[in-house]
Amino acid sequence: MIVTEQHIDKKLIPILNQVSDPEIPVLTILDMGVVRSAIIKDDEVIVKITPTYSGCPAMDVIGEDIIIAFKNEGYNAKVELVLSPAWTTDWITEKGRQSLEGYGIAPPLDAIADKEVLLGGKKLVKCTNCGSTNTKLVSQFGSTACKALFKCDDCLEPFDYFKCLK
Repeated sequence: MIVTEQHIDKKLIPILNQVSDPEIPVLTILDMGVVRSAIIKDDEVIVKITPTYSGCPAMDVIGEDIIIAFKNEGYNAKVELVLSPAWTTDWITEKGRQSLEGYGIAPPLDAIADKEVLLGGKKLVKCTNCGSTNTKLVSQFGSTACKALFKCDDCLEPFDYFKCLK
């Protein structure tokens, strides 16, 4: 289920866009696709979010940030976690993918290409500095569990790659 505007009260979108992912501050929670729904019910905003992966420590911070953002706008808010269906990198918006790249994190490839890159050594991940695909995996584990560390063999710069999660 991909989030569409039908699941989010349109007047809540500007407030939700104030809440960033604490691990990747250039992405809003809407760009990340973690917001399943946001509605006003009985004078309370109810926001349902899905963690990017089970046990993600950022979800507690995101939940608190949502409550604070709505409180600052005069709303009482409640945050609920929705675990199924599981979040997928397909839910990252195009704007979010562009923001990732601009921030120095290569956006996720599709599931097949992701496996070819992480397990097969294929050169498909584009360097966020120079744009070359002459890149190599340095470590399957980057600064967070959802990222891998790459290095460009042309400009010699390291960069993170956001792993595909399905």
